Amino acid sequence: MRIRPVSIRMETLTRPTFESADLPDWMATCREQELDDLDFGVIGFDLDGRVQRYNATESRLAGLATARVLGQMFFTSVAPCMNNFMVCQRFEDALRDGTPLDDTIDYVLTLRMRPVKVKLRLLARPGEGFRYVLVQRRI
Repeated sequence: MRIRPVSIRMETLTRPTFESADLPDWMATCREQELDDLDFGVIGFDLDGRVQRYNATESRLAGLATARVLGQMFFTSVAPCMNNFMVCQRFEDALRDGTPLDDTIDYVLTLRMRPVKVKLRLLARPGEGFRYVLVQRRI
């Protein structure tokens, strides 16, 4: 009797963190439920600026229902407080220059709520259809 070696595929069981270096790769392949399981907010928008991904954490903490946000213009309807040189302009510059964007900045959210200090992580890669704003509220 011949014994065959068995290959076992190991998958990472840990969720990425806000700071994870491989987060852009993970975001490109994750399912919506995996986004919902994260402990920070995720807003993914297409190249036209329409929100296509919005996780449960961000919905709960921002007080905006997912159904109300999906399909809306991110920088004018959902988060006009980010329509500035610190956030929106960085995405526009990266898109225009064809360069990747992975910046983390301290920020204060002001729309529809009292001012809230957060960290934002801005992610975009050339050739991909989504750009992301990640929101870490625990500073």
